[in-house]
Amino acid sequence: MTPTIDGAALLDEVEAFHRRFNVFPTKAAYVAVVLWDAHAHLLDCFDSTPRIAFLSPEPGSGKTRALEIVETLVPQPMVAVNASAAALFRAVSGANGRPTILFDEIDTVFGPKAGDNEELRGFLNAGHRRTGVTYRCIGDGGNQTVQAFPSYCAVAVAGLGSLPDTILTRSVVIRMRRRARNERVEPFRARIHEAEGHALRGRLATWAEQARDQVAGAWPEMPDGVTDRPADVWEPLLAVADAIGGHWPERAREACVTLVTAAQHTDKHSLGIRLLTDLRDHVLIGIDRLPTVAILDRLNALDDAPWADLDGKPLDNRRLSRMLAEYMTADNEPIRSRNIRTAGGVLKGFHAADLADAWARYCPPPQNSATSATPLQPSSEPVNL
Repeated sequence: MTPTIDGAALLDEVEAFHRRFNVFPTKAAYVAVVLWDAHAHLLDCFDSTPRIAFLSPEPGSGKTRALEIVETLVPQPMVAVNASAAALFRAVSGANGRPTILFDEIDTVFGPKAGDNEELRGFLNAGHRRTGVTYRCIGDGGNQTVQAFPSYCAVAVAGLGSLPDTILTRSVVIRMRRRARNERVEPFRARIHEAEGHALRGRLATWAEQARDQVAGAWPEMPDGVTDRPADVWEPLLAVADAIGGHWPERAREACVTLVTAAQHTDKHSLGIRLLTDLRDHVLIGIDRLPTVAILDRLNALDDAPWADLDGKPLDNRRLSRMLAEYMTADNEPIRSRNIRTAGGVLKGFHAADLADAWARYCPPPQNSATSATPLQPSSEPVNL
């Protein structure tokens, strides 16, 4: 009879193994990656699997090394660089069992210089759900038939820049950065260290078999504020942490809040959500209405914002109106400018009440900072309302 494995102690060892070779940006990142390693051994227990994405703005930030360590710990790793969608879905549905796909240099697939990769994007999106399939025509000529290939598998990616929103929102994102001079890692030597990782992988597989029934029936409690897509992403990882026990349930929820909050503040979302958020946090604070000219003045004066240079031009009245009209008021009417009476006459502008419903539905919670509590001072003279 196989001895019962202490899951908490095992995950501590897996984390220590990562820390020998990887410098992640936060403690939360180590927790997330370790739980992801473990969840890959239990995919059939979950309705979905999060992607884990090691992303950085510059090369030399440890992304590939992170994938190398993950490769030693997950079941049936399949390293894919520039792999086609056809190759991947055939591998996932093959007779040799479901692989864990490790996709390096993902920026060559989805970066600004990449071509059309809708098939691969579709595969990665479909494979997020256990019911996900990819449909292909099989046969020649008039004898073709449509066949569904299972796409559900664990996927880790690494690359420069960002990812399409449909993949990014299904991912736990680790924002990698170059090591500082005072940050040291142990050199990874495959001939020596792969065997150590494989030994941990074998123990993870044994633990997974022992915990399978407990994990399969789990409905982990989410931290306050984690709902919708982020909850889908983190549910398998929290289920693993609860089954592991020890200090891992608490650490997992702390990591969840940290990384979900970071994603809300750093991911670009859409330009429309960025506009709504900047209007709420920097323009219409303590003001119930403001003429369009003053809104544009304040938006275009924001540092670290795109409004002063949109395709070489600052945000103007026409584009502002068009972007806001895509969102609705509480009365389900498009947000539009209205007349505002000022000391200088009647001007077109926007009311905070018209934006309130869109703010509640689309924007991340406001940050508790001075910039989100104080309206930006415009570069021109204020308009007297």
